[in-house]
Order: sequence, then C-alpha cells, then structure tokens
Amino acid sequence: MSQIDALDLDGRLLQLLVAVVEERSVTRAAERLQLTQSAVSHGLERLRQVTGDALVVRAGRGITPTARAEELAATARGLLDSLRGLAQPAHFDPAACTTTLHIAANPLQRDLLLPPLLARLQAAAPGVSLRIVNSGVPTAEMLRDPALHLVVSPRRPDADDVLHQPLFDDAWLVFFDATVREAPATRAAYENADHVCVRYEDGRSLEIDRFLADRGIKRRVMAQVPDFSGVAPFLRGTARLATLPALTAVNLMRGLAAAPLPLPCPPMPMHMLWHRRWQADPMHAWLRAELGAVAGTLQPIPGEHPS
Repeated sequence: MSQIDALDLDGRLLQLLVAVVEERSVTRAAERLQLTQSAVSHGLERLRQVTGDALVVRAGRGITPTARAEELAATARGLLDSLRGLAQPAHFDPAACTTTLHIAANPLQRDLLLPPLLARLQAAAPGVSLRIVNSGVPTAEMLRDPALHLVVSPRRPDADDVLHQPLFDDAWLVFFDATVREAPATRAAYENADHVCVRYEDGRSLEIDRFLADRGIKRRVMAQVPDFSGVAPFLRGTARLATLPALTAVNLMRGLAAAPLPLPCPPMPMHMLWHRRWQADPMHAWLRAELGAVAGTLQPIPGEHPS
C-alpha cells in the first residue's frame, strides 16, 4: 500500500518525474531542475511509494524509464500545463512586456519572417527583443528547452508535447540566368542540364532532392553548397539550374529567373512549432498570432522571368 496519499503530489514532484523521464539521468535531471542529486533521488522514492512502480531501471551505465513512468510523465505534462495556466494573468499587455523571445529558424524562414515579425512586435511592445538561433532539424528535445519560445521549420518532430500551426505552403521553382538560357520545358531538358544543389553540412539534402531521387529523376549536380545563400553565384552567367523554394526569389535569388518544374512535385509546408508548456500562455498566444499575421502577408512567387 502507498505510504503517501496521491493527493500529496505537487507540481514539483510532477516536474521532477518529467525531468527524469526526459533526461534519462538523475544527474542531468538535477542540473535541469537546479537541485541536488540526492533531492532528485528522494523525490523519485516518494513517487515510487505513490505509484508502486520502480519508475526507472538500470540500463548499462545509465537508467531508463519504465513503461509506467513514460505513461505517468505524459499525464504529468498535461497537469503541469494546467497548473501553469492557473498562475497566468487573464490579461496580457504587450506595451508592458519587457523580455527577449527566443526563436529557432533556418536562413530562409529567418530572413522572410523574422525581420517583419520584430517590426510588428516592437510596434506594440517596445520592450521586446528577439534572439534567433539556427533550428537545423528541430527535435522534441530542442522544443522542450524552457528558454525556447518558438521554432519555424518545414519539419515537425513526432512528439505528443510538441504543438504546431501551419504558416504557409511554398512551391518549388527552377531558378536560372535568363540572359544565358531559357526555362527547361520538358523533363528531359531538366535532367540534361547542369544543376546546383543545397547540401547542409550535416549531410542533409532538401526535401525536393530526395523526392526527385526517389522518382528516378537523374541530374548532373555540378556544385553542392551548404545553404541557400551560396546558390546564386553558381547560376549567374551560366546555363545551370537550381531547384529551390519559390520564396527564395524575394531576397537570396533576386534577379534570377524562375519557372515551375516540368514535372509534378509536392509543396513545401512551413510550420511554427512550440512546446505544450506555452499553449495557455497569453504572451505566447500573442506571439503566435503576430507570426501568423506576418506569414499571411507573404505573396506567392510566380514562375516568371524577372522584368
């Protein structure tokens, strides 16, 4: 029989359980919660008495949560969000807000969305500033960082505690130098051209590149660059092609011509992502609404030669 009534559980014990399950280490959980290891171990023992479960077991040199612990942690996250909601003010005044908002984004979405977002935020909240970091491929662990408010990315981690909202769908276009060549009108013309592709430093390629490869589209890739900003110099004055998101035409590919691919391909979705802890936060709801408004101002980029 439990030696502690379940009603004696409090938010700190629930937070401790979530930290141990997510960190899979008493030491790292203690660092995250700014507690001693003995305090975390004591809290685990109290939780064991309530739940009647070991909660964590040895796995090599570390520990791993039991199935029951994983289940309880999922429930605890929701309870913690509700507790935080009780402490949130019913009204949020942007003009009185003085904080730095941390947003993760890669160069395309950073340059498109975040400068106009900052302008909108500061018009209503002069005390707000932004800190931008690279998102890479966002993970659930990244979004669980309590310092991170929002991630903008086409990729969504599969995690119950990560929420998302679509921002826009972008098309894929073929970019080229119209002073040298015309747009490829057929699949054969597209395949027979020389191409420039983005290949990130961690080895990832763009979704469109994987899509084309999976469908047997063969291209002669003459240059691979680590980000979108390196593509344009390899196109100007040449007959090479590059297949990129249409919205790169706004800045990175300005002055080059663009046309639709001569074969069907899916759009590139863009999302904003946040951890469930922020869902009921009025400041965060304001931030999400402002970013959604910025995304709503983006205009589709037609696949045409520049004037």
